[in-house]
Amino acid sequence: MSKLIINGGKKLFGAVNIHGAKNSVLPILAATVLCHGTSIIHNCPQLSDVSASVNILKHLGCKCFYKQGTITVDTTEIKCSRIPDNLMRKMRSSVIFLGAILARCGNAVISSPGGCELGPRPIDLHISALKRLGATVSENHGLIELNAPDGLVGADINLSFASVGATENIILAAVTARGTTVINNAAKEPEIVDLANFLNSCGARIFGAGTDTVTIYGVNQINCCCHKVIPDRIAAATYMAAAAITGGEILLKDVIPSHLNAINSVFEEAGCTIKCDSNSLYIKAPCQLSRVSCVRTVVYPGFPTDAGPLILAILTKANGTSLFVENIFENRFRYIDELCRLGANVKTEGKIAVVEGVNSLSAAPCKCTDLRGGAALVVAALAAKGTTVISDIYHIKRGYENITQRLSALGAEIKEI
Repeated sequence: MSKLIINGGKKLFGAVNIHGAKNSVLPILAATVLCHGTSIIHNCPQLSDVSASVNILKHLGCKCFYKQGTITVDTTEIKCSRIPDNLMRKMRSSVIFLGAILARCGNAVISSPGGCELGPRPIDLHISALKRLGATVSENHGLIELNAPDGLVGADINLSFASVGATENIILAAVTARGTTVINNAAKEPEIVDLANFLNSCGARIFGAGTDTVTIYGVNQINCCCHKVIPDRIAAATYMAAAAITGGEILLKDVIPSHLNAINSVFEEAGCTIKCDSNSLYIKAPCQLSRVSCVRTVVYPGFPTDAGPLILAILTKANGTSLFVENIFENRFRYIDELCRLGANVKTEGKIAVVEGVNSLSAAPCKCTDLRGGAALVVAALAAKGTTVISDIYHIKRGYENITQRLSALGAEIKEI
């Protein structure tokens, strides 16, 4: 198993390019199943989750090629509608293939998806929505099978929660359904807009992506196109946190600043200076970070749950006491015990964390519990005195491309062994 070795205490300076969004490329790769021909997707990060998606596509019968950030997918010979258990367990986002396979093949068979164990993330929203579109569902021996041999039919769907995954699955299933589908209380994340932009470029008719009402007018068939994935706003927040906790000053290139508005406001409250232009963001940290009164994770455009661990990590060194409320995942705080091994003073009660800033963090062996929690440990270790060893870093590789090289280029002393 690989580990990260980090000698903390080095201020970060310089510029870093932000890779394509993990949470955008995965549903777009699933969407290629709907296309007839060859799709070309640019700005694809080299991540283990992306590799897992490519392996699913290959299993379905697609031809996939990856070269220098571009994935080419030829779906001409799709001949399978079943994703085996070993591929489903590789990542939580594998469920996003459900709507696309069902729409393309009239049948889909999956098992429960894997990924980070952050608490209940039931796929009943996905299943019930697909049933509204006309699919029949059966469950046997841990497998979920959906059938729509005569095709899907548009419907009005009201989501009880603005689920990103359910919104994406409904869009994928409805693109070639007969009639019109309306999603009420749809998720509004930029990654959903990116998915809709890709599909519309292929001939779909999707309106309202990025709002809480999305309308899809079904078409008979969609073709292929070239598409560039948007930048990863959570990766951007990670490097911002690394600069903030070390008292550094960095320039983030290839970002969409408007996607970071809720995140930026928290950094500014902590005392950081932020300046943006059309596709870059500059952040300069103060000598001492300030406490933040209260951070609450909510659906977009509010503060994102995936950025929560990163902000909590920098608040461990802020002057004073900060309050953090996690409203999305009930087990999101599992990484805090590891953070406290580095000297953080954090107390949790249910969905609330009270962070008492300390003068300094100190190195200790720790291990990743999940993707964003692992990134938070890296951020904290960059400011800790001494040498920190972080294990189970396969979690981090699910969402960060070349994080060691990028941090090293900014002046961090970090290596993987």
